[in-house]
Parts: sequence; C-alpha cells; structure tokens
Amino acid sequence: MTAPLLLFAAFAGLLVGLVVGLLLGRRSPAARLRREGLARSSLLGWLHAAPVGWLIIDQGSTVHLINARAEQLLEVPGAALPSLQPLASICAAPELLELVANTRQRHRIQRLCWQRHGQEIELYGLPGRSGWLAVVLFSRRSLEAQLEQQERWVSDVAHELRTPLTALLLVGDSLAAQVNSRNAVLVERLQRELLRLQELVNDLLELSRLENALPSPEAPRPLLDLAVLVDQAWSGLRPLADPRGVVLELRLQQEGEPAPQVRADRSRLHRLIYNLLDNALRYSPDQSPISVTLRSGGRWCELRVRDRGPGLSAEDQERLFERFYRGDPSRARSRRGGSGLGLAIVRQIALTHGGRVQAGNHPEGGAQLELLLPLPG
Repeated sequence: MTAPLLLFAAFAGLLVGLVVGLLLGRRSPAARLRREGLARSSLLGWLHAAPVGWLIIDQGSTVHLINARAEQLLEVPGAALPSLQPLASICAAPELLELVANTRQRHRIQRLCWQRHGQEIELYGLPGRSGWLAVVLFSRRSLEAQLEQQERWVSDVAHELRTPLTALLLVGDSLAAQVNSRNAVLVERLQRELLRLQELVNDLLELSRLENALPSPEAPRPLLDLAVLVDQAWSGLRPLADPRGVVLELRLQQEGEPAPQVRADRSRLHRLIYNLLDNALRYSPDQSPISVTLRSGGRWCELRVRDRGPGLSAEDQERLFERFYRGDPSRARSRRGGSGLGLAIVRQIALTHGGRVQAGNHPEGGAQLELLLPLPG
C-alpha cells in the first residue's frame, strides 16, 4: 500500500467510528462533534458526495449507507437507501462478502484487488465498533491515472530544472578554469551549491517514483548477495572515506556461514545500502570504522550499519526518515551537504521490498540503522 493510501486508511478508520456513532446515536466523539456543529446530515452528505465508493455495514451485514460512487463501481441501480437492505441483495459477489467477513473476523484493515465486469477495483475493509464496518472502493484505473499524472508532473518539473542546472554547471566549470585569488571561494561555493541542487532534483524524482508505484505482478527479482552489494556500495564511497581514514568493517553474525541473500531490485537495493553507508560516513569521526553486520533468522535477514559518531537524539530517532529532516548539524563530521532525502528514499525502497528500516543508538556509542528484508520463500 502506498504512503497516501496508508494515511487515507487511517483517516477512514476514524471516520467509520464517527459514522457508526451517528447511526447508532451514541454520545461519543460523534456526539461531541454534533454539539460543535457537525450535523449528521453534513457528515453523511460528504460521504455521499465522495469521489470514492463507501459502504457502511452493520453487524448483521445490513447496508446502512451506499454512496453514488459505490453504486457506479458495483453497478447497482438507484441506491439501496433509504430502505435498508442486506449486503447480499445489493451485491452477492463472493469476493466482496469474503472481504467483509475477513474484516469483521480479524478486526483490522483488509485489502482486495477485484476484477469486476472488466474493471479493476481496489477495496479496503475498515473495521469499526460493535461489528460495524465500512468498505471503501477505488477504481484502480482512475487511481493509476492520478499517480501517473503526478509522476509525469514531477518528471516534467525535474526535466525543466535539469536543463538550466546543466547550463549553470558548465558556466561554473568555465569560471573555475579562469579562477583567481579574489573569486576562488565564490566559484567553489557556486559549483558546490549547483551540484547539491542537481542531487536534490534527482532524489525528488526517485522518491516520487517510489511513492507512486502501485503494487503489481512483476517478474521474479534476482537473488542478491548482501555482502557483495555492501562491498560495491562502499567502493563508491571509498574516495571520500580514505582521506579521512574511515574504514569499513563487514562481518557476519555467524562466522563461516554464507552471507544472506534476498530477492530485490539490484539498482534500488544498491541505492539503499549506499545511502545508509553515506549517512554513516557523514557522522563518523576521522580514523574510525563503520561496522556493517549481516545476519539472518526465521523469515528475515538483517543489515546493521553502525558509526562511531555522537549518536541520535530522541527527535532524530523519531524523525530521521522524514524527507528534508536534518538533525543537529554539530553531529556531522563531514562538510558535505546532502539533499535531505537520502534516508526517506531508504525507507521507501525498504517498504517496496516488503521490509522496514529503523534507527537507534548502539549500546557502546554511535548511531545504528537496521534494515530488515524478507528472505526468499
């Protein structure tokens, strides 16, 4: 599920509770909202006018609300309301009935991709109180169109920015060839800032592609050796690390065992590991090691990257993977700037591979970032 849909599902779950409270007439958060001026008719009116389909169903599988968009997607004629009807009499499709049953039984959000009359529909079952639930319906065709439009817009903006940036970089190179003692510092700063802007544009484009990617069937990903990928990523950073005396220590949790392998997109997993090592390098003191530990167990493999820097504050640990978040600049041991998107990209790549990443402090000092990825089934 993409980040926007996760946020929508969380909001929709809250909305289900409010609607149930209104329909049951209980004095709950919904009752407080009524006292503050949010009338039942307003809330139900918004649901009926929503651009996504909504079904509100009670514990006996009777439909209390079906909006116009849901009628279109389910192809049911002129509203089951105001007279209440069983869900099976409105739409008896086994996929829909199973989604409702699973949502009620497991009491957590359920997701289903459904082919109906040549149209691909995405459904989310959202549990409520006392056996009530909602089903939210999207047309994947329209959702994909929106995401494609958003990605196209970002790509167009990135392209328009790249052209003048390339021209400015050429101007900077020309100035650098004619530099003198009076403007050397200014020319160096110009080149550094232009490179940072170029990196920012590229990272924004990559993050947009990752966040807007819908889950879809794809060819099996190749098996990749994590130790080999770590070594390849470090090779790209060694010219920056060697002058500072920073070295890489790569070890397996169980010595003598082969390094864990995962199924992944090679270029994106390389980017993920590169960003983790690059972040550690920025905060590593000179003449210190960066430790990478690989281990596997159960259904997961783990990659830990530890630096010997000052560690993470409580706010850093909570917000480190947010886009454009920058911690205390005094932690940095490198003067290199970044786009502020490197760790946000790490998190998104991990999510697209069914994994997760988290940050903390090592008991013996320094920050430690942990990546979990599923082992091949």
